[in-house]
Amino acid sequence: MQAPTPRRLGELAAHVGGELVGDAGLLITGLNGLSEAVPGELSFYGNPRYRRQYEASRASAVLVGPDTDVREGVSLVRVVNPHLAFAKLSSLFHPRPSYVAGVRPGAHVHSEARVHPEAAVMAGATVEKNATVGARAVLFPGAYVGEGASIGEDSLLYPNVTVREHCQVGARVILHASSVVGADGFGFAFNPEGESGPEHFKVPQAGIVRIEDDVEVGACTTIDRATIGETVIGRGSKLDNLVQIAHNVKVGPLSLICAQAGVSGSAELGTGVVLAGQVGVVGHIRVGDLAKVGAQSGVAHDVEDGQVVSGSPAMPHREWLRMSAALGQISDLLKEVRTLRRRVETLEKKEKGG
Repeated sequence: MQAPTPRRLGELAAHVGGELVGDAGLLITGLNGLSEAVPGELSFYGNPRYRRQYEASRASAVLVGPDTDVREGVSLVRVVNPHLAFAKLSSLFHPRPSYVAGVRPGAHVHSEARVHPEAAVMAGATVEKNATVGARAVLFPGAYVGEGASIGEDSLLYPNVTVREHCQVGARVILHASSVVGADGFGFAFNPEGESGPEHFKVPQAGIVRIEDDVEVGACTTIDRATIGETVIGRGSKLDNLVQIAHNVKVGPLSLICAQAGVSGSAELGTGVVLAGQVGVVGHIRVGDLAKVGAQSGVAHDVEDGQVVSGSPAMPHREWLRMSAALGQISDLLKEVRTLRRRVETLEKKEKGG
């Protein structure tokens, strides 16, 4: 990877709309974490838990919140959201690589596929009949675009991504390695009188997956096609690695789904929903707008807009915290109950004997 081009701190402060406290001419060679940064680098401090790292950091400049104390010998850039500003500057230092347009030798593109001349299709990638690949889209080796599928402009399909037949991928979508869009949903009807005895009769999965613009899908994540109709991933949503989205699920815009979470068939997630790691959502329920679900929770019922839930089964987060705190006292409470029970038995024997 090519080393970033150094930039003046004043230019960086202007880029994020920050207030500069320090040397505008300071040359910044790169970005790094508070503990890892060396002189010449810029870091960010936005969480008081990292106060010690901030005070000990060797960074020449730090992105900070509006009220952070000045450190001697360190230039500051005051911004409302240091993490967001850091992300914007990181994009400046590390822009998306450019790829030579065209279909490379060794790619398999059907004669009736439509590949934009500005798209890049690398050796080993496959584009089937009637599929469409938009301008500046990039298909890495092993990427597969099925018959009638569409890939929007500026989208990236990393190695071994599969987009099956007729599925739709919007613009500026990133599909990381080995993710699968449009595998068959897990749909079976039990038939007690099959030709060879009882069987699970496969329900044809005749629908598609539609991924809207600006979505990112992590490595080895699977999004199943609908039984009928669409499985939908809304605009700007981000799915982590190893996420399972079942058939006919609707994920609203700007939702975040962390690693190893699973959403069962026909469930609906509203706008801006957050599912933490290893969350399980049962089918045919709705998780409301801006709701948040804590790690390893099992969601078996509808969650209201804006609600925060945790636990399995999921319950209001504060209630779960109280219950979790009580769990540590159960052994002592059981001992106390046994002691009280013995005392009651002793008293009852005395009364009978008296």
